[in-house]
Amino acid sequence: MAFKRTSSNVIKDHKKLSFDFVPKELPNRDQQIQRLFTLFKGVVDSDMSQNAFLQGSVGTGKTATAKRFCMDFKKYAHDEGKKLDYVFVNCRRSTNNSQVMWKIISNFDKGFPDRGFSVGEMMEILSKHIKKKGIHLIIVLDEVDVLIKKEGSELVYLFSRFDDESLSPKESVSLLLISQKNALEFLEEGALSSFKRGNRVKFPKYNSGELYDILEQRRRLALYPNSIGEEELKLLSEIASKRGDARLSIELLEKSALLTEEKGQAEINAESIRHAKAEVDPHFTENRIRDLNEQERVILLAATRQLKHKAYTTTGDLEEQYKITAEEYGLKTLGHTQFWKYIKSLTKEGLLDSKTVSIGSGRTKKITVSDIPAEVLENKLVATLGD
Repeated sequence: MAFKRTSSNVIKDHKKLSFDFVPKELPNRDQQIQRLFTLFKGVVDSDMSQNAFLQGSVGTGKTATAKRFCMDFKKYAHDEGKKLDYVFVNCRRSTNNSQVMWKIISNFDKGFPDRGFSVGEMMEILSKHIKKKGIHLIIVLDEVDVLIKKEGSELVYLFSRFDDESLSPKESVSLLLISQKNALEFLEEGALSSFKRGNRVKFPKYNSGELYDILEQRRRLALYPNSIGEEELKLLSEIASKRGDARLSIELLEKSALLTEEKGQAEINAESIRHAKAEVDPHFTENRIRDLNEQERVILLAATRQLKHKAYTTTGDLEEQYKITAEEYGLKTLGHTQFWKYIKSLTKEGLLDSKTVSIGSGRTKKITVSDIPAEVLENKLVATLGD
């Protein structure tokens, strides 16, 4: 098959939408990075070892923060005349102690054999590499709870006591543990006593404003100018804020951009975002609208007709559209109070999303649909109303 080459009008740099890309600045994670610097500053100033534990839900920036910190801290150490390096190990990929040790030693010796050495022997080999290079090594164990549950906490203990036999621990090891759960609960008593339990850095879930900052940064880095509007970025951030997940927000931005390019368009619209949500994180089921009464379906249908060409509508505009749609289906229109109760019910069921915003001196509700394209939902509702 001969592929048709097309010029991209939306994405200018795919790498900047990758989960592996770590920007120079991490929006809304300055506090965590500064906390790590405060904890680890003594590594450079006083030749001491340190450890810390990063905890938070998926998509809260733990891994990106650890990488950004290590990159910046290595430069800081170099500027202060200290040799420092770091190595990352994902414990969901390297699932036992031997594989973790092999991954770390491979950072020094790319040809190191992946079998034939015990953990103790590899620990001695690692010590020799560190002393030979005269460096302090920060070992980052990501998703460490997977390793501890399977292998126990021996490796954490050995790393946290790495320089016990050395009178001058200048060339030594520090440890960063990353986990969604409280991995410290899984540590055996010996490992827990040697690990500084107070050195925990917490990562709360992102709110919609924080996710907007992340998406705005990725938009500038990855997309062409004017390829997505402010309202569409807000829609993306609010969809992802249900989980507080930056990874989901970035994935939705990338998928929306790709769908837009597939259509030959130059600007991401709300329907492309809803298509992306339906593919990346599907939650909509046919039964959700089958279980609605006729008035609820008509209100939802009115919303889809308002939203096919925009990210949001207001409750006032939706109520006017509802009256037109109810008349179309021969229904008696609801009063404002009952209409508003149905809006709240549909929002509670997750079929509509709403937020209060200020307009001039007053306030209103902005309404949207996020789990499915408005046009697709419209067609499904028309079919059920025709039953």
